[in-house]
Amino acid sequence: MEQSVSNSGAERLARKTTVQGYIDEQPLWADGTGAPPSPLTGMQLRIWWLSVAGKFFEGLVVFMTGVALPLIVKEFGLGAAEHGMVGAATLFGILIGASALGGLSDHFGRKPLFIFEMILFAVFLALIVFTPNFPWLIMCLFGMGLALGCDYPTAHLVISESTPTHSRGALVLAAFGFQAAGALIGTAVGYLILSADPDLESWRWMYATAIVPAALVILGRLFITESPHWLAVRGRLRDAETTLGRLLQRKPRYPNDVRLSAAADITKAKRSSGGYADLFRGKNLRATVLASVPWFLQDLGTYGIGIFTPTILAAAVGHKREHAQSVADLVSNDLIAAKGAAFIDILLLVGVLAAVLLADRLGRIRLQITGFIGCAIGLFIAAQSVNFDGAARMTLIFVGFMLFNFMINLGPNAQTYLIAGEVFPTAIRGKGAGFAASFAKIGACLTAFLFPILLADLGASRLLYILVGTSLLGALVTWLFRIETAGLSLETVGAEAAQQTSVEEPRQAAE
Repeated sequence: MEQSVSNSGAERLARKTTVQGYIDEQPLWADGTGAPPSPLTGMQLRIWWLSVAGKFFEGLVVFMTGVALPLIVKEFGLGAAEHGMVGAATLFGILIGASALGGLSDHFGRKPLFIFEMILFAVFLALIVFTPNFPWLIMCLFGMGLALGCDYPTAHLVISESTPTHSRGALVLAAFGFQAAGALIGTAVGYLILSADPDLESWRWMYATAIVPAALVILGRLFITESPHWLAVRGRLRDAETTLGRLLQRKPRYPNDVRLSAAADITKAKRSSGGYADLFRGKNLRATVLASVPWFLQDLGTYGIGIFTPTILAAAVGHKREHAQSVADLVSNDLIAAKGAAFIDILLLVGVLAAVLLADRLGRIRLQITGFIGCAIGLFIAAQSVNFDGAARMTLIFVGFMLFNFMINLGPNAQTYLIAGEVFPTAIRGKGAGFAASFAKIGACLTAFLFPILLADLGASRLLYILVGTSLLGALVTWLFRIETAGLSLETVGAEAAQQTSVEEPRQAAE
C-alpha cells in the first residue's frame, strides 16, 4: 500500500541536516505529497558492485579448495592433520583479518582498507599458483584469508553507509549472496578444469582464474567515495558534504546543496572512545553477543558442510577409494563429488535470494531463528542416511544437504552478517563487525581443521548430529539476545536497537 507523507519545510530541513537524512531524502510534489524513492545513483551502484567482489572471491576460494583438496593432499603427501590445516588456513586468515585489519577502517576510513584488502588478496592469489611446498601453500591461503577477513566488515559498511535505509538490508544481502555464487562457480571451475586437464597440478589453474578479475576490482575501487557517515563522525563535515554531493549525483541534480549539522554525529562519536573495550560495555555488550555467538555457531555447520561436501558425498555414495590406483582414479572420484556438490550448492543461491526479498519485510531476527531451526532439520535428515542403502541413502543425503543450504542462507549465514554491521554505532561499527566475524571464524577454523579427523573417527552421522545441536543452540541465543534492526536508520540503530527487548515488526523507513 502506497503511503503519502506531507512534511513542513522545517521537518524536511531537520531531517536533511544528517548524512542518512540526505541519503534517505525523496522528492516531494508541490503539495508536499511524497513521490516514490529515487533509484540508486551511479556511484551507489558502483560501490555495490565493487563490494560484491569480496564476497564472491571468498565463496570462490573457500569452496574451490574443497575440489582442489584431494589433489593437494596427493601432490604434497599430506596426512590428516595437514589436510585439516589446508582447510583451516584461509579461515584462520579471515579470523585475524576481520578484526586486525577490518577494525582499522574506523581509524583510517572505509575506502583505504577497501582498496588495500583487494591488493593483498591479489598478491597471495598470484603466489599460490607457484606454490613449491606445503608451508608456502599454507602461507598463501592464510594471506588470502587476511584480505577476505578485512572485507567482512569493510564491504558491509561501504554499502550500508551509502545506501537508503529502506533498502539497506536487501542491498547488503544481495552483495553477500555472491558468496553463494562464488561457491557455486568455484566448484564448477574446479570441475571444468579437472575435466579439461585431469592432472595432479590442475588445482593451480583453479586459483589462477581469479587473478585478472581481482586486478580489475582493485582498479575500480580507486574511484569510489569515502563513507560520508565516517567522515561526519570524525568531524570532517565539509569533506562529508562534498562526498555526499558525489555520492548522490544524478540527473536532474538532487539535492542541489548539502549542508550538514555537526550536532548529531559528533555527539554520538564523543560517547565512545572508539576502542575494542567499548564492545563489552553497557548496551553494546548485548549487540556484541548477538552479532558474535550465533555467527560462531552457524559457521560450525556452514564451513564444515561446505568445504567437505565433496568428500562426504564421495564417501557416502560409494565413489571414494581410500587407495586410488592412479591419478586418474583420484581425479575421477573428485569429479563425481564436485558434480554432486555443485548441484547442492545451487540451494545456497536460492536461500540468499529469499533472504534478500524478506529481510526488510520480516526482519533479521525472525529469519535467523527460522533458518537455524531449518538447518537442524536438514542435518537431521542427512544423518538418517546411515540407516539406509542405495537410492534411499543418496536421497536422504541430498535432501538434507539441500534443505540445510537453503535455510542457512535464508537465515543465519545471511542474517548474522547483516546484523553484525548494523547493531553498533558508527564510531565502532568496523570494530564490532570485525570482532563478530573473527569470533565466528574461530568456529569455522575449528571445524575445517577437526572435520577430517572427526569424520574418520566418529563418522559422518555423528558429526551431523553434533551440528544439529549447535544449530538449535544458535536459534536459542538469537532469541535471548534479539535486537531487530530492520528499518532503523544507521544514525539511530546504535542507540535504539540495543534497547529493544523483543522481536518487533520491521519499522517503516523514514519517508
